[in-house]
Amino acid sequence: MALTPDFLFALANPVALLGWALLVLAPRWGITRRLVLSGALPLLLAVAYTLLISGHYLGQHATEGGFNSLADVALLFRNPWALLAGWVHYLCFDLSIGIWESLDARRRGVPHLLLVPCLLLTFLFGPMGLLLYAVVRRFYAAPATAAATPLSASL
Repeated sequence: MALTPDFLFALANPVALLGWALLVLAPRWGITRRLVLSGALPLLLAVAYTLLISGHYLGQHATEGGFNSLADVALLFRNPWALLAGWVHYLCFDLSIGIWESLDARRRGVPHLLLVPCLLLTFLFGPMGLLLYAVVRRFYAAPATAAATPLSASL
């Protein structure tokens, strides 16, 4: 079986989808904690991204495209391996944001039913979900931490 961009794309998507499904459907399950909330799945995607982007810049297409202009970015993403790296980048970072939203919501006491639309938007449209969660979290104060407690109050 040849490692093609299409084959790896077909592998990366279910990895990310598994993480999102666990965050939405089983947020307090032990498997979710060990596989997703620990950061294991995003780190797996980060490894894939590192290999893909390194392969691009060490390969024969290293001089094609770049990040200095929109035209350079478009040229970069004409290469299917670089395009796959970009896609895995999205999968990794969006899932990382979803994990942060889940952990922050748990710490603040945000009801899961309010978090789910944020997670779904983050999964589908990244920054839109983050924006919605930023609005939601404003209504739930972060609990005081021991470090934030004045010394005189603890005596």
